[in-house]
Parts: sequence; structure tokens; C-alpha cells
Amino acid sequence: MTLTQPNASRCFQFDRLMKVLIFLVVWCVLLALYWPLAVIVLILAPFVWLISLPLRLVWLCVEALLALLQALLFLPARLLGFRRHP
Repeated sequence: MTLTQPNASRCFQFDRLMKVLIFLVVWCVLLALYWPLAVIVLILAPFVWLISLPLRLVWLCVEALLALLQALLFLPARLLGFRRHP
């Protein structure tokens, strides 16, 4: 029996929406307090996103490598019939 999360995509969308909402609220507060800095943040935000893309790719590769290592380490236990009890 495999455990799947039917609401995983909904949870991801909710997290993404909350991040956007928090960014918008913080930006509005910054706009009210010091508008030149808010404009600079608005201009620089896409560049920060572009710089973070390669870092996300590196993290994806590291995560895949760690999952492979975990699978290799637990292979003997799985071959011997170990099952996790929920």
C-alpha cells in the first residue's frame, strides 16, 4: 500500500499564495514608510528570483542524491522484509 497525499498540490498552492501575500503586505508597509526603498525592492525582486534559480537546481540535485543514498542504505532492510508500522 502506498501512501499518497491527494492534497499535496493544494497545500503547495496555498504555501505559494501565502508567500506572495506576505511579500505584498511587507512591500505595502515599506511603501508607506519609505517609498524609495520600496521601489528599489520592486525593481530588484525579479533579479533576485533569477539568481536563485540555479541554487534551486543545485538543491534539487542534492536532494536527489540524498534520496538515492537513503535508498541504498535501507535496501538490505527492505530485502529482509522490514516494514514500517504506521
